[in-house]
Amino acid sequence: MKVAFLGTGLMGLPMAQKLLDAGIQVIAYNRTPEKLEPLKAAGAQVVTHSYQAINSADSVILMLSNAAAIYSVLLSDRSWRTVAGRTVIQMGTITPAESREIRDAVVAAGGEYIEAPVLGSIPEAKAGKLIVMVGALQQQYNRHLDLLKNFGPEPVLVGSVGSAAALKLALNQLIASLTTAFALSLGFVQTQGVNVDLFMEILRESALYAPIFDKQLQRMLEGNYDNPNFPTKHLMKDTELFLSEAKSAGLNVASLEGVREVIERAMKMSFSNADYSALFSTINSDG
Repeated sequence: MKVAFLGTGLMGLPMAQKLLDAGIQVIAYNRTPEKLEPLKAAGAQVVTHSYQAINSADSVILMLSNAAAIYSVLLSDRSWRTVAGRTVIQMGTITPAESREIRDAVVAAGGEYIEAPVLGSIPEAKAGKLIVMVGALQQQYNRHLDLLKNFGPEPVLVGSVGSAAALKLALNQLIASLTTAFALSLGFVQTQGVNVDLFMEILRESALYAPIFDKQLQRMLEGNYDNPNFPTKHLMKDTELFLSEAKSAGLNVASLEGVREVIERAMKMSFSNADYSALFSTINSDG
């Protein structure tokens, strides 16, 4: 099997590496060519144009930042003409409507399309322990299950195309909301002189606890947001996508509007490329 991997950023790089580790031939493309060097050293074929990767592969995996990037990399005139006879697996975070539109374009070009967004960050990607959510027909899921298992042990068939994209947005909304809520409570107990270890001990024993809190705690206490697992700018993008979709569905998004303001302030404080746990400094700042 030959797989074209388009998008080798923070998540794409370790995911492509998992394919190489499994003995799968990888043809890699990235809009920033320097990011391809680790894969090239690991044995991947690297190309300078996306259509070269697509044309050489049986399946095409997309791990790109947004729908606009997908249209640019996959559905430009020259690339679009190479899609026929190939399966496109979209693994980034986009809206359900965007996913269905891209599916229609791929099918019109003679290709096959499924979505398989993932939940987890760089450590889970390196370990092959991402949660993979699949939007596809049952027979498509069955055919591509072995490939998807390189990224997570139990890929879940959610439903048709669009359903997995919706589930991913719902889960990423929780990342934003839980992080801001935890950062606010942590900052508050600090201002009140409550021992942080005691706060965490009680929190861990309660029904309020989420493991994400411990993953963020040390970064927040140290103010160390370098080497991000999930950059703030990506959280902003996903939050805005969710807000747009939820408003269209007639949901009350007042609580998330406040979260969005916090993320926007973090962007203005130069935390765009920092780990999203930097929201702690945004909430607990007089600036």
